[in-house]
Amino acid sequence: MPNLTTRDGTRLRYKELGEGRPVILIHGWPLSADSWDPIMMKLAENGYRAIAYDRRGFGHSDHAPKGYDYDTFSDDLADVMKEVGASDDVALVGFSMGGGEIARYMSRHQGKGVSAAVLVSSVVPYMLKTDDNPDGVPQSTLDEMTKGMKTEFRHFFTGFFKDFYGDGVLSTKVHDEEKHWAWMTTMMASQYATLQSAGAFANTDFRPDLVSFNVPTLVIHGTKDQTVPIDATGRQVAEKVPSATLIEYDGEPHAVFATQTERLGDDLLEFLGGAGSSRATAEGGTIASA
Repeated sequence: MPNLTTRDGTRLRYKELGEGRPVILIHGWPLSADSWDPIMMKLAENGYRAIAYDRRGFGHSDHAPKGYDYDTFSDDLADVMKEVGASDDVALVGFSMGGGEIARYMSRHQGKGVSAAVLVSSVVPYMLKTDDNPDGVPQSTLDEMTKGMKTEFRHFFTGFFKDFYGDGVLSTKVHDEEKHWAWMTTMMASQYATLQSAGAFANTDFRPDLVSFNVPTLVIHGTKDQTVPIDATGRQVAEKVPSATLIEYDGEPHAVFATQTERLGDDLLEFLGGAGSSRATAEGGTIASA
C-alpha cells in the first residue's frame, strides 16, 4: 500500500481503487480505511476513483506522539488530497468521527476542491450533552468510556462493538466475524491515539463550522444509533445546513457501513450522480427514508 508524509512528518497509509471523479472516504473511530472496502469497490465499479486512508495512530499509519485534534486531522486530509492529486470536484465521505475532518476542512481549508460532502453516522455538529445541546452524550458516559479504555483497553472494545453494530437493536445480528475484525483492527491502533481521538470527537464543537458547508451535503444516520445519537448530530445538521439532505435509516445502529452496505452504496451513488456534482445547485431539503 502507498504511503504519504504529512506536513508534520507523520506517515499515513492510503489506498485507492478505480478511475474518475475522486471520492475520499474517511473512516470512523477506532477502525481503519479497510472498513470502506465494499463501498470502495462499488464506487470503482461505477466510474469513481475511491481513496481512503488510515488516520494517524490507526491502522497502518504512524503512531504519532501528537496531532490528535481536528485542526491537525483536517491538515492531514489536505495533505492526502494533495498527494493523490484530488484538487477539483472532490467528494468527501466521513463516517462517525470522520465527519469532523470534513467539517473542519470546510472551515479551516475553505473547502478547497470539494464539491460534495457526505456525513454518515457523523459526530457533527456536537456530541457532548450541554445546556444548549440537550440531546448529546452525557459527560459521565464519556468518562466511563475513558476509564474503560485506560484500565481494560482490550476488554472494553468487546462490549463497545455490541452497541456499535446494533446487538439488541437489530433482529438479525451482525456476524461475530465482523465484530472480531473490528476488534482486531482496533488492536492495531495506538492506545494513546485511541484515547486522544475519543476526547477530540467527544469535545469538539463543530457548530461554528457548519456555515462552511456551502456544497451539496448528504447526511445518513440510523435512528437507533446508540453510539452517536441522531438528535444531537444528523438531525441538527439537516436543520442548520441549507444544502443538507437527511436520509434516516429507520431502526439502524451506528455501523451502517456494515449493516446496510448495499443501501449505503446505492445512496452514495445516487447522490454523487445528482446533487453531488460541482455544477449542482446547493439547495436545501430534508427527507426521511424508512
